[in-house]
Amino acid sequence: MHEHKDRTAWLAGATGLVGGFVLRHLLASEQYARVVVLTRRAVQAEHPKLEQRVLVFDQLKAMELPSVDDVFCTLGTTIKKAGSQQAFRHVDLDFPFELAKKALDCEAKQFLLVSSVGANSRSSNFYLRTKGELEDAVSALPFNMIHIFRPSMLVGPRKERRPGERAGIAVMKVLSPLLVGGLRKYHSIEADEVGRAMVSAAVIGR
Repeated sequence: MHEHKDRTAWLAGATGLVGGFVLRHLLASEQYARVVVLTRRAVQAEHPKLEQRVLVFDQLKAMELPSVDDVFCTLGTTIKKAGSQQAFRHVDLDFPFELAKKALDCEAKQFLLVSSVGANSRSSNFYLRTKGELEDAVSALPFNMIHIFRPSMLVGPRKERRPGERAGIAVMKVLSPLLVGGLRKYHSIEADEVGRAMVSAAVIGR
């Protein structure tokens, strides 16, 4: 175990399902002395090492931000919520990529990204193609370490209602025992497990 206990983390997407758990594990970790949340709306949390920077992501490039060690990106939306494919790409590709470039300017060593199972920049599926394009773009940047997480259907308490997703989770609970071998990657997964894995990977990766 590395003993760097004065690390600074940035977290973008803390108000989302996975991001909320990443924040919880970062604040609980003895490895981080400072956790800077970059968000469009304030997070309802208080902690001695938590800092919140409410921002407009389109203005990220010009912002002054503290130097950072590890950057966690859990940004994401749905096409329905974004309103169009173009707006979806803005949130799920443009913002995370700009965040990654800004992180390098601020001396980040590691970038940890939540993507999706099946992400592929050559996919005929728009969602998976966008996720794959982001993975390719981030992977080309000169971080010391890049961690990409590709969860399948996420399970956990969401603030917004997603009836279709709830139905999908119910179906996956029935099908999961049948998904073996190479199909195991399609198992649903608890968002808390993803959040914990991200923080653990960052700590081990230094």
